[in-house]
Amino acid sequence: MPFKIPMSSPDLTDVERQAVMDVLNTPYLSMGEQTPAFEQTFCELTGVKHSVAVNSGTAGLHLCVRAAEIGEGDLVITTPFSFVASTNVLLYENAVPVYVDIDPRTGNIDPQLVAQAASDLAEGGKKAQKWLPRKGSEKKRTLKALLPVDVFGQPADYASLLKVAREFKLEVIEDSCEALGATYKEKQAGTFGDLAVFAFYPNKQMTTGEGGVIITNDDKAADVMRALRNQGRAPGDTWLQHTYLGYNYRIDEMSAALGVVQMKRLDELMNKRDRVAGWYNERLSEIPGVEIPFVEKTTTRMSWFVYVVRFDAKIDRDDLIKRLEAQGIPARPYFAPIHLQPYMVERFGYQPGDFPVTEDVGKRSLALPFSGVMSEEQVDTVCTAIREELTKV
Repeated sequence: MPFKIPMSSPDLTDVERQAVMDVLNTPYLSMGEQTPAFEQTFCELTGVKHSVAVNSGTAGLHLCVRAAEIGEGDLVITTPFSFVASTNVLLYENAVPVYVDIDPRTGNIDPQLVAQAASDLAEGGKKAQKWLPRKGSEKKRTLKALLPVDVFGQPADYASLLKVAREFKLEVIEDSCEALGATYKEKQAGTFGDLAVFAFYPNKQMTTGEGGVIITNDDKAADVMRALRNQGRAPGDTWLQHTYLGYNYRIDEMSAALGVVQMKRLDELMNKRDRVAGWYNERLSEIPGVEIPFVEKTTTRMSWFVYVVRFDAKIDRDDLIKRLEAQGIPARPYFAPIHLQPYMVERFGYQPGDFPVTEDVGKRSLALPFSGVMSEEQVDTVCTAIREELTKV
C-alpha cells in the first residue's frame, strides 16, 4: 500500500530549480563559482572564518577526524544514540569510539558521564577499562577528542562539555548535521567545537540533495580539509600533483547552487517546520502514553530536523508502526543504538544493557511524518490514527 503521507519532503520552489538549470547551462558543473558562494553563506550565518563544502555530512565528519589527526591508538568520547556516521568516521581511521550514555530527556550525550569518562580514562588502569569496549581496544590508547551530536536539531550542553574538553585538552568535533540554525544560549550550533559539520540530505532543514559543510576558525585545518576533499591537492599543486592522500569529497555545482537559494530561505524553512512541530505538540500532548519532544531551556532556537515522540514502555511501538503503515502512514524508529549494530557487536563485543538509557530511548522512540510542507490536515490524520490505534491497546 503506498503511503498517503510522505515521511519527509524537501521544500523547493521554482527559484531553486532555475538556479540548478542556470548551472546546467554553463560548462562548470564542478569546482565553479557556486561552491564558494555556498560556503560564504555559512560564514555569514555562523561568523566563522572558514567553510568547506563537501558531498555529504559523513564526508565532512571524516575530514574533521583527519584534520584533528585522530588515528589508530586514539580514543574519542562520543554517543551511541546517533546515526551511524558519527561512529563510522572514527572507525575509518582505526580510532576507538568511547561511548557514554545520554540525557534521557534530550537524547544528547550526558555531560556528567563525559566528565567521569574523561577523568577515568586519563587516570588509566581499572577505572579506564570500564569505559572501553570488551574487545578491540587492547593496545595502549590516547584520549584525543570529544565528538558530541546535536540530536534531532537540539544542541548538546556545550557549556559543560567544553569545560571537560579544556580540562583534558580534547579536540571537539561538533556533529551538527541535524541542527542547522539551532542556537544554544543564543549562539549558533556548530560554533562551539574546534570543527563542526552540517548536512543537507533531503529530509534536513534545507537540502542540496546530498551535501555537507564543515565550519572552523582553524586556518591550518581548513587548508588541510580543502586539500583532502579534492584528492589531496594542496594549494600550489598542479592538476596531477597531490600533497596528501585525499578523497573525492567535493560538492558539485548544481548542489551548491541549490544550497545558495535554500540558505537564503533558511529562516522561512525553519519557521514552517516550527509550525508543523507546534501542530504535533498541541495534538499529541493530549494523548495518554505519548511523550512529545523535550526542548531544553538552553536551546534558544530549536531546529526541527525530525519529529520524534516516545511511548510508554507498555506500548508495543513496533506493532504500532505496522498498524500505522496499514493506514498509509509511515513511521520510523529513531535511533537504533549504534553499539548494538551487528558490525559493532562483532568488532567491540557490545551487549544489550551496556548503555541502558540509549537502549530504552531507542526502543520507545518513533519519528513521525515531518516536513515544512506538511499541512495541518496531514498532521491531524497522523495524530488521529495514533490516538485511535492506542485506544485498541
